[in-house]
Parts: sequence; C-alpha cells; structure tokens
Amino acid sequence: MAAAVSNEERLFSLVLALLATETGLTKADILSSVQGYRQRYRANGGNASLERQFERDKEDIRDLGVPLESIELPADQGAVQYTRYRIPKGEYDLPADVTFTPQEIALLDLAALAWREGSLSGESRRALLKLRSLGIESEEPLIGFAPRLRARDAAFDPLQQAIERRRVVAFGYLKPGEDRVRRRRVAPLALVQFGGRWHVHGTDLGARDRRTFLLSRITGPVEETAETFEAPPGEPAEEARAGLRAVFAANRALLELTPDTDAAARLGSRGEPAGEGVVAVHFTDLALLADEVAAFGPEVLVREPPELVDAVRARLAAAAAAHGGGTGG
Repeated sequence: MAAAVSNEERLFSLVLALLATETGLTKADILSSVQGYRQRYRANGGNASLERQFERDKEDIRDLGVPLESIELPADQGAVQYTRYRIPKGEYDLPADVTFTPQEIALLDLAALAWREGSLSGESRRALLKLRSLGIESEEPLIGFAPRLRARDAAFDPLQQAIERRRVVAFGYLKPGEDRVRRRRVAPLALVQFGGRWHVHGTDLGARDRRTFLLSRITGPVEETAETFEAPPGEPAEEARAGLRAVFAANRALLELTPDTDAAARLGSRGEPAGEGVVAVHFTDLALLADEVAAFGPEVLVREPPELVDAVRARLAAAAAAHGGGTGG
C-alpha cells in the first residue's frame, strides 16, 4: 500500500505542475497525474471527494498569494470539465529588479536545501529532476512557496482527513479569557485561512449550531470518531470567511505607534491613519492582538477599545512580575 501523501507535499506538487504548463491543465489532468491526487484517482469516476479536495487546494494556493489562473477556451464556454488551470511563471517569478549577492544566494540555497531534504519524499525529488529536464527553475518555488506551507497547526492534517471522510471529531478548545479547556464535538466542514491563521468551520454538536474555531486554540490531539455526518448544502468555506470578515470589520483598535520602530513598520502597514502617529487596526481576536501588541512593549500605546487596553496591561504586568519587576505606577 502506497504511503499517504502529506497536504504540504500535495500542494507543492500541484504548484510545480501548474508552473510547468503554459497552456494549462484540466481538472482531470491534475487529478490523474499530480502527486497526492493520482494515488486516489479512479479512471471510471467516483472522484467527488478528490474534486472537493482540489477546490480547497485552489483556495489555499490563492490565499498564499500564488497567481492561479482559470482559462476557458471560446469553444468550451460553460463546460467546466474543460476549464484549464495554470500559474503564469512571469507573475510568479521575482521582479526583474530584485537581485541577490553571491552570499545571499548561498544562504537561500542552503535554506531551500534544508527544507527539501528534511521534508520532501523521493517522489517530490524526482519531480524536481523531471522539471529541470523541462527547463524549469525549481529553486524559486522552493524558496518562495514551500517554507510558507510548513507553518500549520498540528490540528490541520487530522481535521482535513476528517472533512474528507465526513467524520465527527473531538478536541479540547480554550476560548479567549477562559482558563478551562472545554471538550468539543464537531462535524468539520471546511478549513479556511483568514488573517494568516487557520480556522475550522463546522457544526458544534454540543451547541447544535455552526461555529468557527481557531486551530491554534485547539489543545491536545484531534480525535476522529466513528460517527459520520452528511455534508449540508451550500459553501461552508465561504460561510466561514463571511463570518470572519464581519467580525474583522466590527472590531477596531486605535494604536499610537512610536515612529521608526518595529511596531510602526509592522502594525502601521496593516492599519489606516487615524491621527498623528495613530493607526486604526481591525482584528478578529482581541486576545491574539493583545499578545502581539504587548510584545512590542513601549513602542505601542493602545488608545481603544478599553478591553484591549486592559488585556495588554495585564500581559505587561504578568511579564514584569515573572521577571521580578513591579507593575509600575
């Protein structure tokens, strides 16, 4: 029995395949030939779950900033099965005015090599060799795409497997502001990325309602149960994103940033000017924003909301106490 292909390896193989084609690949081409899909592809049909996987993978790739194109030829208008997909290499390559010194290239090569040797199977190494034989430079996708795919929570893979198998899962979840982990039983419907963080959207069987959970707040292992469920109609991924967008738009913080600091560079780029040295930053999770703001120390002063002021103050006080200092005046 062939070894299971990880999500990262499947996405990496998909990106390489879409970079290697100029005319594009149809969904059937991809499912029947790309590493991670072809092992489960059935030539006589019955590939509905695999097609759903491909749809999720397309969203993942686009969320990562990769320019994935869909092409419909005039003769095939309306025939979804003939839609072709590709990644325009000219849009994915580094800009022509970006250059590296020999020392910088050496460091990038070393980093790419460490990632490749540490995490890719023999199948993917052979894929790289095949692409080289076609005249495709594979080091740039390794540097620009692959390392970002590794930054996933441990809960991601078991949740994705449960979604594919339509299995209920159980896990511990720690809500912001609480100190007790609660056990959740969830019928997972979609994994979505929003604001650089992964979430799982599904039906909380205890609450009997749809919920979206932040993966980084899941504690301990995700346990797949024997209980199955039927997928409801609609687009659960888009439903989750719409909910997250609404929360993001409704939550706004005013932050006063010290000029020419790390905080000004990082937080300033995410916010909108709201006065001299002040930016308005939207957020979905107050606790996570408080963690981030507190890490900048005196470089940031929170103006509002009051809940964020209190949360940041509590974190700074805890840090001071942990290092033997006082809470200040």
